[in-house]
Amino acid sequence: MGRRREGREAAIQFLFARDLQGEEKPGEPEDFWSLHSARASTRAFAENLIKGVLTHQAQIDTSITQLLENFSFVRLAAVDRNVLRVASYELLYCPEVPTPVILNEAIDIAKALSAGESGSFVNGVLDKLARSLRKPEPKKVEQPVSTPDPVEAPAGAASNL
Repeated sequence: MGRRREGREAAIQFLFARDLQGEEKPGEPEDFWSLHSARASTRAFAENLIKGVLTHQAQIDTSITQLLENFSFVRLAAVDRNVLRVASYELLYCPEVPTPVILNEAIDIAKALSAGESGSFVNGVLDKLARSLRKPEPKKVEQPVSTPDPVEAPAGAASNL
């Protein structure tokens, strides 16, 4: 598993725990990292995601809530809510990360950490958010390989075919 994938999962786990506790406790980040071993680069990536989500949580939650149909944000499963938060943060504030990467990672993490149809649910919500925020990725069109025009034999020349 790559550093970014591990970082996303760690960020979701941290935010999930924080969601259940209700508020930040003294020493909370250090307590989390003492239980969740990670390379320094993975931890730095996760901490960047956590800080970003917490800094912009009100806007992120509003963006998600506006896309939910027949569903209340507070009634979402805590894992799904935090998968959506991390992916929404990346869609809103990390333009260097390609949209398909964000969506695929979020869907895979939801399938791994949550239950039932979470992957499909997360996909539907994030797809709507991505369409409203980002232009579609340009499709790579393969240019046809040009072949040289066959040289015509002069009139009266014999063909070797």
